[in-house]
Amino acid sequence: MTELNPYAKFIDSRPIAEILASTPATLEALADAIGVDRLAVAPAAGKWTPAEILSHLADCEIAFGFRLRQTLAVDNHVIQPFDQEKWAATYPGITAQQALAAFTAMREWNLILIRNAPQGSSKKPVTHPERGAMTFATIVETMAGHDLNHIQQLQKLAEQAQQA
Repeated sequence: MTELNPYAKFIDSRPIAEILASTPATLEALADAIGVDRLAVAPAAGKWTPAEILSHLADCEIAFGFRLRQTLAVDNHVIQPFDQEKWAATYPGITAQQALAAFTAMREWNLILIRNAPQGSSKKPVTHPERGAMTFATIVETMAGHDLNHIQQLQKLAEQAQQA
């Protein structure tokens, strides 16, 4: 069995809620730093473009939001995994601006859910078929670590763009 939150290593000392709330503005700043001319350019063969990374984040926000809602609504819920590469097949037709707008709107909606979840929800159990038993809080922490993982990727691309 793999670890419950494979992105835990990316989480820094900030509160999880702060990481989640700050991500949209961080992504917008990184997209600006990368530059409009480089957002659709892959850093290497087989790698996602910055715009595709933003599209992936928007897709994941849908998946995380559904998982959180199902965890609250269904007892003994089993999370449905997804194949990110198959979902990515549509990304070439999506601009960075479209992806960022979708991510930002869905993140705000998910933050409202997280903030308004009933007391005790953080411990509500759910099962991931590949990771095993977890909780609502584990999903929220995974969101934060996933954000930071992709922020690090985009930061490297922004640094490369500044050096070019």
